[in-house]
Amino acid sequence: MNLKLFGEFFVTLLVIVDPPGMVPVFLALTGSLPAKARNRAATQAVLLALGVIIGFAVAGQTLLDYLHVQLPALQAAGGLLLVLVALQLLTGKTDEPSDQGGGTTNVALVPIGTPLLAGPGAIVATMLFVQRAKSPDEYLILAAAILAVMATVWLVLRFSGVIVRLLKPAGIEVLTRIAGLLLAAIAVQLMADAIWAFVQLYTGQG
Repeated sequence: MNLKLFGEFFVTLLVIVDPPGMVPVFLALTGSLPAKARNRAATQAVLLALGVIIGFAVAGQTLLDYLHVQLPALQAAGGLLLVLVALQLLTGKTDEPSDQGGGTTNVALVPIGTPLLAGPGAIVATMLFVQRAKSPDEYLILAAAILAVMATVWLVLRFSGVIVRLLKPAGIEVLTRIAGLLLAAIAVQLMADAIWAFVQLYTGQG
């Protein structure tokens, strides 16, 4: 039973986080950085995502209830943030600050750490599985699954430098524009889902 719960949550969270799909965006935002800085950005992003997911697993519903915030609102906020990042990638405005010391950390935390890794989908899935858990053992199983997913993500991002060496600067430039387009599509989908969720919520109540 515990193994089944671990497998269900691990696969669900891994599919939502989508490590292979994160690689183009990660490289677009960090491809011009030295290898050491890029690795540090990967570690910072994963640690932040881990903290956010665990935080919402422990107190997410309580926090949202206290703030009177519905989950679709969180989803729409994530979509708006991704629109801003997508516009930066499409217009090439991320190139200048990437060499500065603070730029690496900012990129690692936002948007990579959140809302890309620890986004609305990952948060909602985690909260739903936590609500299903009925014993301390099951909570530990969920925690182990979260750690396993974040370790997988870190490994994928950590070794994305191989792709950087293959693509060269011109390839990174093309990848940046493609990643911006993909992020824009993800952002629009997030906001559309949030609007539809609000419509269902309030028409259902009416």
